[in-house]
Amino acid sequence: MIDDRIITRTTVTPAKAGVQGNRVPLPRLSRTDGIAAVGKGGTAPLFLLSLVVSLCALPAPAFAMHISEGIGLAINAGDLALALVCGTVVHDPGLDGPTKIRVLAELVDMTTRTIEGQALDIGWARDGRFDLTIDDYLTMANHKTAFYSGGVPLAVGAIIGGGSTAQVETLRAFGMAAGLAFQIQDDVLNLCGTAESTKKDFRSDITEGKRTLVAIHALLNAARRERLLEILSAHSVAPAVLAEAVEIMGEAGSIEFARTYARDLIISAKDGLIEAVPPSPARELLGSMADFFVERSS
Repeated sequence: MIDDRIITRTTVTPAKAGVQGNRVPLPRLSRTDGIAAVGKGGTAPLFLLSLVVSLCALPAPAFAMHISEGIGLAINAGDLALALVCGTVVHDPGLDGPTKIRVLAELVDMTTRTIEGQALDIGWARDGRFDLTIDDYLTMANHKTAFYSGGVPLAVGAIIGGGSTAQVETLRAFGMAAGLAFQIQDDVLNLCGTAESTKKDFRSDITEGKRTLVAIHALLNAARRERLLEILSAHSVAPAVLAEAVEIMGEAGSIEFARTYARDLIISAKDGLIEAVPPSPARELLGSMADFFVERSS
C-alpha cells in the first residue's frame, strides 16, 4: 500500500522570493538547497527559468535576478539548480539504484516537456500566431505547467513511497489535472480579479497577448473577434482597452467556459483519486487543495 507520507511531501510548491536593491550578491548554493528543490518535485529551477521568460516581456522590479544580475546569469542559475536536483537524487542514501533511475527518468521527462511547452508559448508570441484551437492550448499548458507543477511531483512521491503502478499513474493524472486547473484559474483571475487580490500585474495577459484558454475560446467564438485580436496584438496597458477585451471575452462566454473547464478537471481528478487511493487524511488534503485551486480569489 502507498505510504501516506509521500502524498503530503509532494504537494509543496516553489516559493517566490526576492531581495530588494539594485544589485544583490549571488547566493552560494549548498546540497541543502538541492534537497529542498527535490522536495518540491525538482520544479524550482524550471520555475526560475519560466520566470525569466515571463518577466522579460514586461518591466520588472529591480530585485528580479535577470534585472539585477543579467539574463545570462539568471538562466545559468536555473541550469545549476537543475544539476543540483539530479545530484541530490544520485547521492541520496535512502534510495536504491532502480528507484534513483526511475526518479531521474521522471525529472528528465518533466524538464523536456516543460521546455517544449515554453517553446510553444514563446513561439506563438514570436510568430504572431492566433490561429489556435483549444487542443493547441491544452497541449501547451499541460507541457508548460502541469507536468512540473503537479503530475511529476506526485508521481515521484508515489514511486519513492512504494506505490503500485496504478497508484503512481493515478496520482500523476490527478497532479496533471490539478496543475492545469490551477493555471486556468490563474488566467481567469488575471482578467477578473483585482490588482490587489492577484498580487500581480492585473490583466497583463491581455497586454502580453497571451494565448490563454479564455483568449483562444473568445477568438473562436466572439462576435467582435477582430477587435479582440487588435487589442491582443497592441500590447496596450490602458485600463479602458483592457476592460474592453474582458467585456468581449465575457460576451463570448469564454470566461465561464474556462471556469467550468477547470472545475470539471478537478471533479474528474478527485473521482479517480478516490477509486485508486485508500481513504486517509493525506487523500483528503489533496482533494481539498484541488478544490482550493479553482475556488481561490487570488
